[in-house]
Amino acid sequence: MENVRALVWENDELVLIDCTMLPLKEKYIRCKKYTVLIDAINSLAVRGAPAIGIAAAYGLVLAAIEADQVTDSKEAYLDFIRKAAKELASTRPTAVNLFWALDRMKRVLESSTGCSNMEIKERLLREANLMLDEDIICNKKIGEFGNEVVPKGAAILTHCNAGALATAGYGTALGVVRTAHKANKGIRVFADETRPLLQGARLTAWELTREGIPCTLITDNMAGYVMKLGMIDMVITGADRIALNGDSANKIGTYSIAVLAKEHGIPFYIAAPLSTIDKTIGHGDDIKIEERNTEEVRCLYGVQTAPDSVNVFNPAFDVTPNKYITGIITEKGIMKPPYEVSIGNLFK
Repeated sequence: MENVRALVWENDELVLIDCTMLPLKEKYIRCKKYTVLIDAINSLAVRGAPAIGIAAAYGLVLAAIEADQVTDSKEAYLDFIRKAAKELASTRPTAVNLFWALDRMKRVLESSTGCSNMEIKERLLREANLMLDEDIICNKKIGEFGNEVVPKGAAILTHCNAGALATAGYGTALGVVRTAHKANKGIRVFADETRPLLQGARLTAWELTREGIPCTLITDNMAGYVMKLGMIDMVITGADRIALNGDSANKIGTYSIAVLAKEHGIPFYIAAPLSTIDKTIGHGDDIKIEERNTEEVRCLYGVQTAPDSVNVFNPAFDVTPNKYITGIITEKGIMKPPYEVSIGNLFK
């Protein structure tokens, strides 16, 4: 079965599958303006670091189309797109792919200021299309390298969703799973629910069952017990930002799983493209962690589960120190400790 596509450019619109509606309903959002995309990013209708970055790239194409309709000078046209870039950059602070993609698009914009509005739009669209194509190729290479460390018959624990829904269409952590499954290794997946928004239950389980990949759903607080029972052979997760020393930010709860894996002697891998590595950050303490709406914890999909007055702490991500990470699987190979050296060598 063909992998689902989280986003598609079609007839000067960005079409997104609404991840907030899955698994009960496949609903699509048609973004004709970049502000609609901003709402989709903020509401997690589109989520996952690579998908957010690519969507933002197309967001600047939408801004270029709209700017041509509402501005009457070249400077106003360019300023409209620059303003859109700033607004898009303010949506999600932790996922570095967002800023990486916008920086690429802004370089194209600033190198094209002498061109016609139509040519600027076409150049921006070519760059966004290139990013989407590159991401699929990159994810498949991540899958190939990751498959090398997946034993036959392995039981793989995942957390959150790092699959087709989080990327251009293949996945990072689930890209490894898909590749191992296609290689007939007889793998099976244990998917953490991933509170508070259940991306593992709603999205990862949906992707895997849709493709016939064996999957068992567990609650987050079962992870340690299933490891103790010997039911897990390895852990693979994605990442939203990786520091130069290998410290990795990912969905809240990843750190706990990494500690549990270390205690039980289970290898813990991160699967992410090189664009997820932030070359401006030396270690994980410098990664900005997004805090989200407290109602995400007080309620579960419209059903209140806690008192209105209770205080809530709702960080969307945590940081796993490099000492818990067995390897970081990228499109250029698997980086191993010491990460300061292996990451530096890959960028060379």
